[in-house]
Amino acid sequence: MSDLRHTPLHDLHVELGAKMVPFAGYAMPVQYPLGVMKEHLHTRAKAGLFDVSHMGQVKVTGDGAAAALETLIPVDVIGLAEGRQRYGFFTNDVGGIMDDLMLANRGDHIFVVVNAACKDADIAHMKTRLDADVTEVTDRALLALQGPAAEAVLSTLNPAVADMAFMDVATLTLNGAECWVSRSGYTGEDGYEISVPNAHAVDLARMLLAHGDVEPIGLGARDSLRLEGGLCLYCHDIDTGTTPVQAALTWAMQKVRRPGGARAGGFPGADPIASELAEGVARKRVGLLPEGRAPMREGVPLFADAESDAQIGMITSGGFGPTVGGPVAMGYVATAQASPGTVLYGELRGKRLPLTVTKMPFTPANFKR
Repeated sequence: MSDLRHTPLHDLHVELGAKMVPFAGYAMPVQYPLGVMKEHLHTRAKAGLFDVSHMGQVKVTGDGAAAALETLIPVDVIGLAEGRQRYGFFTNDVGGIMDDLMLANRGDHIFVVVNAACKDADIAHMKTRLDADVTEVTDRALLALQGPAAEAVLSTLNPAVADMAFMDVATLTLNGAECWVSRSGYTGEDGYEISVPNAHAVDLARMLLAHGDVEPIGLGARDSLRLEGGLCLYCHDIDTGTTPVQAALTWAMQKVRRPGGARAGGFPGADPIASELAEGVARKRVGLLPEGRAPMREGVPLFADAESDAQIGMITSGGFGPTVGGPVAMGYVATAQASPGTVLYGELRGKRLPLTVTKMPFTPANFKR
């Protein structure tokens, strides 16, 4: 652990009794004494505080920043209103996903948040390919306050957060610090992500944790929460060999960027993605509900029946869903077997066990529209 990077909240995690593990080059809390199951359920019932400071925060600045980003990202950046945020992804020349990300129009720049494991490559990619100024933000931590009590908790520090809708962004003072706040997160719950100056990060975290409805939450519960929410994890559910069409992420590609749109194409992999949109794909990402209580995890092969030798897919994320009260999973299956209600079989410890294709999310999203 000695060669791992630390976030500004590292000592606070240790003080709170967190179990620290290596993650994307950082020492990160996987759980606290409350335990993964209770952390998950607390976030669904009240509010959980996550340290996501390991993720990359980047400012893209210049008169043509939005247009420049559209050369790398197949989403509508030019049409993104000031004070709004949306989900997107970098694609490669064959249409594969290099990373998924959040981007926000903060007026004088586009603020981009990328995954920790990809941030060095992402920043180099942007600096090499964009006719714009690309600056990594290294003097700010990133916190996520998630759950149905998040609005009430954060309103005690600044009542303006209650006026924000899902995917709004604003600059607000919280506990004496100028924070960049978005009403978003990656749990399926209402909540906020807060970019806060490093010097104020611990004090803000302590202030939030002092509220009776807030508990610190680690990577373990973060993973089970996003899985129940049907949300992809990069390097697991999406990667450079997976296109947005295969990953069921075309909802993030606005009409203006699709074939026939006013600004169609112009990004890496535009032609392969257009072909898939028109002709379909051989495999699709789907939700899966294993029967019984045994979770089926990443890497479990999937078959059309209990006897077939021909593998038709694989689980990419799986585990026990505390809110669902049973195992949940997602993965890729042949398109012919991708319809909800289709019964498939996963091979677990030499046995074929049934599971059913289902729509996602596994638990309803609670975003404030």
